[in-house]
Amino acid sequence: MSLAVSDVRELVSHPEYLERASELSLDDGSLLADLAILKTECGEVSRAVVEVVKARRSVAGKLPQWWVHHALLSSDAAQQSTPYAVAWLRAQRLAGHFGGGPAELNAVGVHDVTCSIGTEVAALMEAGLDVVGSDLDEARVLMARHNVPGATFAVADALQPMAMPESLVGEDKRIIVADPARRASGRRIAKPEDLLPPLPDLVSAWDGHDMAIKCAPGLDFSEWDGEVAVTSVDGGVKEACLYTPRLALDGLTGGRARRSAWILKDVSADGVAVSITRYDDTMDDDCGSGAAGRFIIDPDGAVVRAGLVRHFATKHGLWQLDERIAHVTGDALPAGVSGFEVLEQVSLKQVRKALAARGCTSVEILVRGVDVNPDVLRKQWKLKSKGSSRNSQSSLAVVITRIGKTATAFICDSRQWG
Repeated sequence: MSLAVSDVRELVSHPEYLERASELSLDDGSLLADLAILKTECGEVSRAVVEVVKARRSVAGKLPQWWVHHALLSSDAAQQSTPYAVAWLRAQRLAGHFGGGPAELNAVGVHDVTCSIGTEVAALMEAGLDVVGSDLDEARVLMARHNVPGATFAVADALQPMAMPESLVGEDKRIIVADPARRASGRRIAKPEDLLPPLPDLVSAWDGHDMAIKCAPGLDFSEWDGEVAVTSVDGGVKEACLYTPRLALDGLTGGRARRSAWILKDVSADGVAVSITRYDDTMDDDCGSGAAGRFIIDPDGAVVRAGLVRHFATKHGLWQLDERIAHVTGDALPAGVSGFEVLEQVSLKQVRKALAARGCTSVEILVRGVDVNPDVLRKQWKLKSKGSSRNSQSSLAVVITRIGKTATAFICDSRQWG
């Protein structure tokens, strides 16, 4: 559910409503009873109160608790919000373009033209940047004003810069941050021109400005002239950010790339990643391919989506099993990277027999380049409920990959970390 402007105004005026609701379970078993209590205490805004409290709970780990504790947000806004670790990283990167950044940018601040509830603005302000936000949804602008005190917000259409308040644009040249909607009617949008607003229209509207545009990582960005930076958080790919050419000169590293992968791990309670690893297409990619080494590694999704598997492999002294497939292999696991120690290589038809011989009771299945369903395979293999002997290996992994034109399976030990 979304919040109406009247809902937001009422909640800003009565923070005690949210404090009261936060004491209730609000789960499926108690929701009707909880709503009856809140109806008595909060009146017509009771459903909005429940919406905000449940939305706060849904972003635990995604947004920092210090921010969520007082924030106003709906479930839709919570789902669409950028993980704070990703927003923080982008803010640090953009901050590198000011002061010691490339002089030709001549930018004075950042304008988030699809600010929603203010998550990105909060991260940009924390990085010390001069930032303003705008959104077409008045209710979300009101939430943003509450969530990020001291920031400037306005209701405005991202595709109509000339109609925006002078306090947002004026004569200043700002870096533009945008996050077009990635879903329509509950379905993911598959083409950049179908984003809301459409990517070509957004770029055209802000012609002459440097831009950072957040998009879904699965879109086709082959025609993008700047950098596509794909970011993952604790193994899950979150977004691809499109940087216009001058912003492709990274203010943190000084490198200029067309494709990059940012891997964030161990996000702390304040929403910042403890570990940040970057790969980009300026790195060497002559990794070669060959027979399996001691370990097989399935690279992080950000590396795969950014098309940097060879660059990743070369950096760590690994090689590909097949030059067209993302599985890589080597004799040691890189620090902070997980992989699987190879026990034997068999055909796909021999997997069930090989697992049974090892007394396998549970298996992790990884598939690339072969049209098989892991859930169907798991049923077909009929794993035993107990190990068959003292030498049984109850938990194993099976890596199914294509080498040349052949489907090949590797029976491996369970996942381990370098």
